[in-house]
Amino acid sequence: MKVFVIRHGKVDFSWSRSCTSGDFDKECKAYDTSPIRKENIRFPEIKCQKIYVSTLSRSRETAKEIFGEKEFIESKLIHEVTLRSAFDTTKKLPLWFWNTAGRLQWFVNSKRQPEGRYQTHKRAKQFVKRLCIENEDCAIVTHGFYMHTLIKEMKRAGFTIEKNALHYKKGQAIVCRK
Repeated sequence: MKVFVIRHGKVDFSWSRSCTSGDFDKECKAYDTSPIRKENIRFPEIKCQKIYVSTLSRSRETAKEIFGEKEFIESKLIHEVTLRSAFDTTKKLPLWFWNTAGRLQWFVNSKRQPEGRYQTHKRAKQFVKRLCIENEDCAIVTHGFYMHTLIKEMKRAGFTIEKNALHYKKGQAIVCRK
């Protein structure tokens, strides 16, 4: 079985350099509903029986750019790890701070974040189990932060990973085999 794990294309959105907690939360929601930039993502021909996309529009739009108008299987199991501000404040703080603090809270399973690390691993494990049962070549168009957890779960399930990266580029495909 060959699985192509693909990060969505570049999103047409400009983040503020600094913002209050409320502003950050609004920008996270705006980012999640923004379209991708039409940059003609090019891949060698990918042959697969199924194409999975997350519930966020940037995943589906990327799949359309790559595969054209086909039937996609939408799954919440491959949705990006939602992020929100680490605490409430009216003080403007840099974007990097909000992103880092939120991801640290995710890592320690803070209730402040919509989902913690354990929950993310649980849904990735569910999705990988589904892939193994179906045992078909497929493509998965998902999200950068979530890809780390998904690929880790794929390794645990016996997949070999073509390229492992600290940071997955937008539009990048990772080939996983079992």
